[in-house]
Amino acid sequence: MLIPELPAYLSSLGGAEYKGLIISLFTITAMVSRPFSGKMADKVGRIPVMVIGTSVCFISSLLYPVVSSVAGFLLLRLVHGFSTGFTPTGLTAYLSDIIPAQKRGEAMGLLGTAGTVGMAAGPAIGGAVANNLGLNFMFYTSSGFAIVSILILTGIKETLQQRNPFTHDVLKIHKRDLFEPRVLVTCIVMVLTAYAYGAVYTVIPDFGEFVGIRNKGVLFTFLTVASLSVRLIAGKASDYYGRRNVLIFSTGLAVVAMVLLGFGSTPRDLMIAVTLYGLAQGITSPTLFAWATDLSDEKHKGRGISSLYIFMEMGIGMGAFASGWIYGNRPENFFITFIICAVLAGLAFLYLVTLRKPTPAPQPAPVTNPSESVGSELDQL
Repeated sequence: MLIPELPAYLSSLGGAEYKGLIISLFTITAMVSRPFSGKMADKVGRIPVMVIGTSVCFISSLLYPVVSSVAGFLLLRLVHGFSTGFTPTGLTAYLSDIIPAQKRGEAMGLLGTAGTVGMAAGPAIGGAVANNLGLNFMFYTSSGFAIVSILILTGIKETLQQRNPFTHDVLKIHKRDLFEPRVLVTCIVMVLTAYAYGAVYTVIPDFGEFVGIRNKGVLFTFLTVASLSVRLIAGKASDYYGRRNVLIFSTGLAVVAMVLLGFGSTPRDLMIAVTLYGLAQGITSPTLFAWATDLSDEKHKGRGISSLYIFMEMGIGMGAFASGWIYGNRPENFFITFIICAVLAGLAFLYLVTLRKPTPAPQPAPVTNPSESVGSELDQL
């Protein structure tokens, strides 16, 4: 809801030159908080981690109308990032607890589909609310959705079997808590492909306006609807054909999309390019999270998932900051901005192609107890 309107909102505060920080600041705190959320998810529980994230979202959205300076806005974006640093980590770990390993890709696709429904509706709703009722009401509406999320969580049963009470020791992060080496392959692919995501969400509003698209949410809707349409299929495909094979296809598609976007000069060009990118992103995301869950240790799934999220936010943050700087409010720089995205996605493609030991998708097995199935599949991997 907020992202398409935030560049203009920041400009109205006098901070047009800081557009690249809108997403990058958000992702910095999201990334920094991942080791904490991962450790808490493995020690305290999945539900508390999700509640923390949604509560931050609720409070932050309420505070946007109060902010009246560029510095205050940027500080609030920094704080708001904690919402993304916590909720998805607990959510993904919770899902991996209740789904058999041989259906993990399909489940991640379903989770991504649910998120993409929000991403598809959000820009359109946010734009409509802002245009008809004002930006403040848009922020309050966002806060209202966060309240609904909190209420839903109150009716969900915790899945972590061995829970520890919350103590200050949970907040002590050791070196081993920062990264799960078993998911390194997925992290490399993630950081290279997530760069484009940060660039698209930072520059596309201005690019769309430059070619004559008045509603800034339209291109985001094309992107997210395309992503939505393919996630379930992509998840099932990765279960059947293997994570690596599916990712080779999706990263190649991302390269094509970014090249077309770089050469784009009409509304039609941009709509086609962002649709292709939406397909690529919709295939890549659930496949990477399913693969990371495959590779994670059963007792440290939160750590494995948080590691992948750290690299995702690293890629998004670098993409947002670098693209904002490269673009520099100069339309002639749209081309180089997105060609760089294409090059990085191409590196991910080459990395996957040259992997010496591909990891197969989990093979179906009789399931009597989902948690037992997950453990046995991870032992095999």
